[in-house]
Amino acid sequence: MTSNISFAIVGCGNIGQRHALHINNFAKLAAVCDIDIAKATALGNQYHVNKYFSLEELLVNEPAVEVIAICTPNGLHAPQTIECLKAGHHVVCEKPMAIHMPDGKQMIAASEQYNKYLFIVKQNRFNKAVAEVKKALMQNALGTILSFQINCFWNRDEAYYRNSWHGTRDLDGGTLFTQFSHFIDILYWLLGDVKEVQSYLQNRAHPSGIAFEDTGAVILHMQSGAIGTLNYTVNTYKENMEGSFTLFGEKGTIKIGGQYLNIIQYQNIQDYVLPVVNEHGKANDYGTYKGSMSNHDKVYQNVLDVLQNGAAISTNAHEGLKTVEIIERIYAANLLNI
Repeated sequence: MTSNISFAIVGCGNIGQRHALHINNFAKLAAVCDIDIAKATALGNQYHVNKYFSLEELLVNEPAVEVIAICTPNGLHAPQTIECLKAGHHVVCEKPMAIHMPDGKQMIAASEQYNKYLFIVKQNRFNKAVAEVKKALMQNALGTILSFQINCFWNRDEAYYRNSWHGTRDLDGGTLFTQFSHFIDILYWLLGDVKEVQSYLQNRAHPSGIAFEDTGAVILHMQSGAIGTLNYTVNTYKENMEGSFTLFGEKGTIKIGGQYLNIIQYQNIQDYVLPVVNEHGKANDYGTYKGSMSNHDKVYQNVLDVLQNGAAISTNAHEGLKTVEIIERIYAANLLNI
């Protein structure tokens, strides 16, 4: 343990377990909470901490907890975050921050009203390949960015959606929110805001499993003038295939590749060389499927650095809200009926 700052976790599923591991490594895990009694009991017993079966019970009994991590289904992030902020706790909120812009704005308003930090989990910013490309862009190594291409080819089979909040409008919100919001965040972090968007979204392989798209083809025109495409699907056969981001600049071309934006796959840049990055760190492994790179340790190191040393937040709430805005614009621009 490196800090005495105390944390609680709301949501004891797969991602809550990931948060518990890193909180326990860096700080003090004081309590866990889940309406699923078995999940809360198992995680609480694993770390020998207090267990609660409702958020209200947690807030009443744990006033000394300084930070609460929200690891519940997407549609619950906003109301639960606001409750925790009102009760006087800082909040670490898993992605996506919210699935509706007005909800995200209310979260920010509550953070400001109650003078509490609101951290949004966007761990792909810590990928070594992504960080090196960000550094190159900050140094204008590629010159003007002319165009780009993002590919997100993952697998989520019928079993993933069966008897689950996954795939529902109210709690999931859409494939871009649950599977690929990290890629939207990296788009914004590297290239800035979107000016115009056109999209073609369909549900091709999950007719009974989900209420929204499993495949998308998106054309993006950025405020900077760059144009690009986002191609995504959860229909790759059996396993995740690729998560890549290619940048075409007037002075160079870069491709971040691998399954999880974890490799500098290609570079050809005038008077600039990126370091070799072939990162083989583990993705978030949930047994039957895998998510993004597991950099939650770096997220919590940043949380503690902010609280103890006044450092800058790696992803603040306004940046988290920008992801929600861009995703909502992509959905609103869909030219196919879904």
